[in-house]
Amino acid sequence: MNLTQIWCAIQVRLHRDEEGASLVEYALLVALIAVVCIAAITFVGSSASTKFSTVGSNLS
Repeated sequence: MNLTQIWCAIQVRLHRDEEGASLVEYALLVALIAVVCIAAITFVGSSASTKFSTVGSNLS
């Protein structure tokens, strides 16, 4: 084999798995979803806490 054939063989091996998402892409998606969920829970939690405090003070 000459250098050109070896180079072509390496390129074919490296580029045959380009379909689908890689593990890094899945990890980034999971991280983004986690950040959005944490932000939503934080927002809803503080809002719910305020409502519960209002209801609790009105019951007393």
